[in-house]
Amino acid sequence: MKHLTAIDIVQMEQRNRARLINSLSGFKSANLIGSRDAHGCSNLSMVSSVFHLGANPALIGMIIRPDGVPRDTLSNIKQTESYTINHVTSEIYRKAHQASARYDANVSEFTEVGLTEEYVEGIIAPFVMESKLKFSLEVREMTQLMINNTTLVVGEIKHVIVDPLGIKSDGYIDIEALDTITVSGLDSYHQTKRLTRLSYAKPNKHLEKLSLNGAPK
Repeated sequence: MKHLTAIDIVQMEQRNRARLINSLSGFKSANLIGSRDAHGCSNLSMVSSVFHLGANPALIGMIIRPDGVPRDTLSNIKQTESYTINHVTSEIYRKAHQASARYDANVSEFTEVGLTEEYVEGIIAPFVMESKLKFSLEVREMTQLMINNTTLVVGEIKHVIVDPLGIKSDGYIDIEALDTITVSGLDSYHQTKRLTRLSYAKPNKHLEKLSLNGAPK
């Protein structure tokens, strides 16, 4: 086994170190964040640091990197307090990756990468029409993390739009059926293969395999 110490890591070339550390957390969700500024210019960015915070209220956390350089997504969210999270599929992952390029603030990534803006009445931020699972959020809390100047954005889910193929009778969303992909590191994209669903874990009780609808097999 290769053993890297904190000193070894600090001494690595900057980009190699970034690739290493970004890979350590394993597979991450691949999401396109849709937003719009106060003047109506849309923005699309690729974010893999999205995570579940709670179900009641329905909260999602997201980390945005330091704003030492322009961060249009963060700026837009501060202006409108509205944004969407759109799952990336195998059909659009190349376009999604291209959305991470640094376009000017007055340029819409939707247009540049060839994805389609989709609007729902009452929601400021655009969805990605090509995404099969997407949801809109309103900001509930924003905190700058002093340790590295990243920003934690906490949003409450207001609307969920999902292909009926992907939602089961017990509420489980089958993201494999929706062709949602995952990302590791900064640039490696993956399709997944489910092993099984398992029953709720309790002491002194054997685990059972569950069907996709949540029933014991």
